[in-house]
Amino acid sequence: MFMAPDPGLVRLRISLRAVLGIGLAVAASELAGLSLSASITAGLAALLALFTVGDPTVRGQAVTTALLPVAGFPVLALAATLHTVPTVRDATWLAVVLGGVYARRWGPRGHALGIFAFMTFFITQFLHAVPAQLPELYTAMTLALAASSAVRFGAWCVERRLPVPAVPAVPGGRGLSRVTTRQAFQTTAACAFAMAAGQVLSHERWYWAVGTAWWIFVNTSSRGETLVRGFRRVLGTLTGIAAGMLFAVPLHGAPAPTAVIVAVCVWGIFYTAPLSYSWMMFFVTVMAGLLYGLLGVLHPGLLVLRLAETGVGALGAVLAVALVLPVTTHAVTDRWVGQAVRSVHGCTAAAARRLAGDPDADPAPLAAELEALLGRVRFSLAPLVHPLNPMRARKERARQVLALLDDCAREARGLAAVAADPDASHDARLTAACGRVETAVEVLVGAVPERAVTAGEGVPGHHPGAEQALAHLHGLERALAALAAPLRASAAVGA
Repeated sequence: MFMAPDPGLVRLRISLRAVLGIGLAVAASELAGLSLSASITAGLAALLALFTVGDPTVRGQAVTTALLPVAGFPVLALAATLHTVPTVRDATWLAVVLGGVYARRWGPRGHALGIFAFMTFFITQFLHAVPAQLPELYTAMTLALAASSAVRFGAWCVERRLPVPAVPAVPGGRGLSRVTTRQAFQTTAACAFAMAAGQVLSHERWYWAVGTAWWIFVNTSSRGETLVRGFRRVLGTLTGIAAGMLFAVPLHGAPAPTAVIVAVCVWGIFYTAPLSYSWMMFFVTVMAGLLYGLLGVLHPGLLVLRLAETGVGALGAVLAVALVLPVTTHAVTDRWVGQAVRSVHGCTAAAARRLAGDPDADPAPLAAELEALLGRVRFSLAPLVHPLNPMRARKERARQVLALLDDCAREARGLAAVAADPDASHDARLTAACGRVETAVEVLVGAVPERAVTAGEGVPGHHPGAEQALAHLHGLERALAALAAPLRASAAVGA
């Protein structure tokens, strides 16, 4: 929990960059003479731009950031204009929810634009913005995006020194078989429930429940993932409220100490987000309390209300994933495991061709893709290996699957390293070994798109790197063979 590795200090640098970018955005708003509400809007807009834009290339990130106003400004105008017409306002927000989640089918860019549109509506409710404030809020958001972009793409572009990450393709489908389409309806239903129940609890802070329901569905794709995320959100909110009682309430909105603690919270949000949703929500909740302190409305009862609204939003998410076009954990996990196994074969095939003398074959990118897919498998299996999961047999099978896929990834990395050695060459024994790996893959996921090497390639004898390559291939064969048993058992019970 406290000692998670940070290779190259990438998370630390991105977190510090976020503090700098958001601080610059708020400072620009203040120097422009804008109101406190506008400055808060600037800070939140910069946070969203730095947090949600996740295209694999720097150029793609810049394009998505430039498109954020296209998604956010019209929503801001609608939300402010409809503030006094609750029925139309609520229906409009649900339409934004539906469109924002559906946009995830277009990858990281659609994901980021959908979140920004939703949160623009949320920020308007948070600040109780009215049409007369629109010019000021537009100015604040423009300054925020410019300031955060100057830091992200100019002064401190961490991504330029990093390799382009392998982004696993989202399992596809058509119509309602597509996970993103189902999730759009689920999220809309959850937000509708949260909206109605939240307004019963409070006519002023009901939007907290809607925000909770929305964020629980972000970066999830199955029923189990959503349930675990809901639990972690409530846990993080509860601990954040306890910290808010200790820090935010006694400050009474004092600007200097509040700014310092908000900066610490921003750092915590970015540093912990890849690792722990509970920790991230802890920092988000503390920051929200501090912002309410700046607005002069913070008191202990408000923090208790936030917890109640969070619970309502989480309940809406639970009901939605259970009743509205449910996507089972098994269905999602099966797809990701299948992609990971196919990636094992792709890496093996590329390594075999490289050892056979093909200079254009490079297994390294495929090994990186396998690592990314394995991360997605871990995420999808997290509900089954969660400590609170009472089904021991399913938990044990999930752990076996993860352990065996870890073995596959380790052997694939080793095979790619051997193939990268310029002195390594092909050995006839590799043909048979690659064939056995291919057979093991076909047993698990069906036919593969290409054969590793053509039968009869290579010459008998011992060549540099052959023994190491054979050892890795044998390891892959054993791991894939062992993987068949837990996968068959899981399929039999629909785990």
